[in-house]
Amino acid sequence: MTNINKTLSLVTGAAGFIGSNLVDYLLKQDHQVICVDNESADNEKFHWNGETMNVSGDITDYQFMKNVFNKVDYVFHLAAESRLQPAIHNPIQAVHKNCVGTATMLQCAREAGVKRFIYSSTSSGYGNNPYPNTEDQPDDCLNPYSASKVSGEKFCKMYYNLYGLETVVLRYFNVFGQRSPTRGQYAPVIGIFRRQKEAGEPLTIVGDGSQKRDFVHVEDVARANYLASIMPLQRWGHDYTGDVFNVGSGKNYSIQQIADCISDDQVYIPKRDGEMETTLADISKIGSVIGWQPEIDVLEWVNGQK
Repeated sequence: MTNINKTLSLVTGAAGFIGSNLVDYLLKQDHQVICVDNESADNEKFHWNGETMNVSGDITDYQFMKNVFNKVDYVFHLAAESRLQPAIHNPIQAVHKNCVGTATMLQCAREAGVKRFIYSSTSSGYGNNPYPNTEDQPDDCLNPYSASKVSGEKFCKMYYNLYGLETVVLRYFNVFGQRSPTRGQYAPVIGIFRRQKEAGEPLTIVGDGSQKRDFVHVEDVARANYLASIMPLQRWGHDYTGDVFNVGSGKNYSIQQIADCISDDQVYIPKRDGEMETTLADISKIGSVIGWQPEIDVLEWVNGQK
């Protein structure tokens, strides 16, 4: 039963890596939370929270999902096919979950009178654009995953322009931190490296390790979501509703640098298709409009885990 005096937030993908950390953060802000997940990711563990209303459901099922939205104030939509290689091998499934699923959630939010809809997207939409990546760069989707996620961004903007549903798009760079998956085809590299070290195995470095990534901690990502839900979006004579905001650290490190912090026992494997060489976020927009800055540095965090 919900408490009418508390803010009610709905989080999709709530039992996953980023979603479960966001749920923890919202509870600390005294929100009531509805958690939605169907455990379709290949995570080795799902993280349901005992203090929330937990719903096992498919985000593409409109008839089911619309009944979950009763009196919801904010929606944080993280559920997605977020694995690169499976999306390449089965693009229809990725499009169904990421496009139809997002459109379904937006429609449910619209009908329920939700105050604001926060959409989790990906920096892979920048493709081979020059870095640092700024939100006004053209889309350059190199694979079905990024194309389907960027399509979801367009739906968010359209739902604001056409229907008046307030939306915010957050483009995550490389997220790391507690509860990160350590197995599967799209597990974050730091999680994979840590599992391999604990198992006494060599770290598997894709390519020559020179590719650089902008790493952002999951707690910083959770805080960015929360701020995106509460901060005013009409500022300085401009309406930022429906806009894209980068969520990164504003600096990057090579995969080799990360590996060297974890173990000297390393092997190299061939590069994979559809992956970018470098990611680096320009985070000036989210800093000025939403008031967010990252607080946790990846090298300091990795070294602190030893």
